[in-house]
Amino acid sequence: MDTVNVQDLSVNDLAWVIDYHADLCVLCGACVASCSFQAISFVSTQKLLPKQTAKSRNKGNQKIVVKQSADPTKLCCGCGICEKVCPSRAIRPIANTHSREHCLNQSQGPKRRGGRGNLAKKRTLDAIFVGRISQMTDPPLDAERHTFDLRAPLGRVLAADKLPLEVSGQSLRLKASHPPVAWIYPLIFSDMSIGALSTRAWEAIAIATAYLNEECGLPVRMCSGEGGVPQNLLTSDKLAYMILQIASGHFGWNRILRALPKMRTDPAGVLIKIGQGAKPGDGGWLAASKVSRHIQAIRGVPQTTLHSPPNHQGLYSIEESVQKMHLSLNQAFGFRVPVAIKCAASSTSVAVYNNLLRDPYQICGGFFLDGLDGGTGAANTVALNHTGHPITSKLRDCYKAATAQGLQGQIPLWVGGGIGMHGDAAADAFKLICLGANGVFVGRMLLELLGCVGNAYGRCNQCHTGKCPTGLCTQDLRLVQRLDVDRGAENIVNFVLNFDQELRKLLAPVGNSSLPVGRSDALISNDWAIAQSLDIAFAC
Repeated sequence: MDTVNVQDLSVNDLAWVIDYHADLCVLCGACVASCSFQAISFVSTQKLLPKQTAKSRNKGNQKIVVKQSADPTKLCCGCGICEKVCPSRAIRPIANTHSREHCLNQSQGPKRRGGRGNLAKKRTLDAIFVGRISQMTDPPLDAERHTFDLRAPLGRVLAADKLPLEVSGQSLRLKASHPPVAWIYPLIFSDMSIGALSTRAWEAIAIATAYLNEECGLPVRMCSGEGGVPQNLLTSDKLAYMILQIASGHFGWNRILRALPKMRTDPAGVLIKIGQGAKPGDGGWLAASKVSRHIQAIRGVPQTTLHSPPNHQGLYSIEESVQKMHLSLNQAFGFRVPVAIKCAASSTSVAVYNNLLRDPYQICGGFFLDGLDGGTGAANTVALNHTGHPITSKLRDCYKAATAQGLQGQIPLWVGGGIGMHGDAAADAFKLICLGANGVFVGRMLLELLGCVGNAYGRCNQCHTGKCPTGLCTQDLRLVQRLDVDRGAENIVNFVLNFDQELRKLLAPVGNSSLPVGRSDALISNDWAIAQSLDIAFAC
C-alpha cells in the first residue's frame, strides 16, 4: 500500500465541491466544455460486481462520469456555469463549509483575487434611515408629477463673492474666466478599464451611457479607467460623456495626447487616480494573459504583466500634485475641462481634502473618495479583506471639515465603495448625499447587471485570471462571446431609470426639489455609536 500523503488536496478540502449525479447525466459534455477553469473532466470508471476480480473485469462495466479536479491550478470557483448549461440538472457547485484550501494551497504564493472582500462587514448605511418626513408643517412633494432638479457639480464651484461678475446695464456678465463646472447626474459609472474588462463589457457600459444621455435626458457620465480608450471614441462626439482617467501607470495617455488636435468635443472631465478603496496603498496589476493585441495597441505596451506603481511618480506632496498634475492637465484641455482627484478613503483623507480646498489656484474640480467595500479586478486577498476605511464616516469628516471653514460645496465630494451592495443603490446614494456627498459612483453593480456571478461570499471572483466564465473580465474570444452586449446595456439603462424614480421617491417626502446635500437633519440612526459619530439624531 502506498504511503498516504496527508498534505495533498482532496476534493473535500476545496472551497467548492461539485455535486454530480451520474444517473441524471446524459454525457452531452456541455459542462466540461463550458468550464473555463478546467475544474471538471470526463473519466472512465469500472464497477466491480460481486466476486469479480481484477482479471475478470469486462469493458461492459466501464462507465464515463464527470470528476472534479483537486489540482490547485484548476480549482472550481463556484461560478455555476456548468449548472446553467446542463440540460438534465445533473451537476452544480456547492459551497464547502469545511474547506481547508486556505491551509493546504500555499505553493502558489499569496492568494490574489478580484471582486469584493470576503469578510462579512456590518454596513453603517443599513443602520441609517430617513426620519424627517414633511407632512403638515412642511408639505411633501408629489414624486410622480413634481419637477426635480437632480444635478450635481463636477468642477470647482467658486463662492458667490469670488465670481468674476460685473453689472452691465440690467444684466450681469463675466469679466474674466472661471473654473469649468459641469452639472451632471449624481451617478457616475466608475472607472473600470479596457483590459480589466473585456472590450464587449466596456462597450455595453458605454452604449448604456450614450442612450441615457441622448434618449432619456439623464446626463450620466462614465469614467474610462486607466488604460486609455479606443481611437474611434477619442474623435467621436460621444467623448463628451466620458471622464478620462490618468493613474500612476499612465497607460494609454500617449494615444490620448496625440488625439487632442483631432477631438471634436471635450471629454466630460479628467480624473487623476491616486488610490483605490479596495486596495489602498497598492498599485494596479493586469496579467499578461489579459494583455491581448488590442489592449497592447490601446496602452502602447508589449504583451507582459502590467504593474501600476502605488503612487504617481514625481508627486510627493499634495501641493506638488496641484501644481504639476492639475495645472498641466487643465492647460492641455485649454482650462475647459474639470480635473478631479480620486483617493482611497483613509485616516488621512481629511488632510488631503483640506489642502485641496486651500489651493490658491482653485483648480481641483472634485474629490472622489473610494471606500473599502469597493470592488477590484485584482488584489491580494489580505489587502482586499483587511485594508481600507468605511466610506460613510470619512465622507462626513470631509464635509464637516469644509463647513467649519465655510468652504462646503466648492470642491464637490463624490463617494463610492459598496453603493447598492444590498440592492438599495438609490437609498444608499440618498443617505450619503444627506451626509455631504454631491453624488456617488458605482462599478461592481454594473458588472452584476452585465451578468457577473461573483459575490462577497467567495463565489467566483476570478477577475484577475483572465478566465472569467461570463466574458466580463477576460480577453479570451471564446469566453467574451458569452456576453450579450445589447441585453447588458439594456439592464444598465433600466437600473438607472429605476434608480432615478427611487431617488425621487426619497426626495419628495422630505420636501426637496433638488439634491439635499448635507441635510443630515433628514436622517436618523438606531445605533447610538453611529448617530454620535455622524452627528445625526438617534432613534430607538
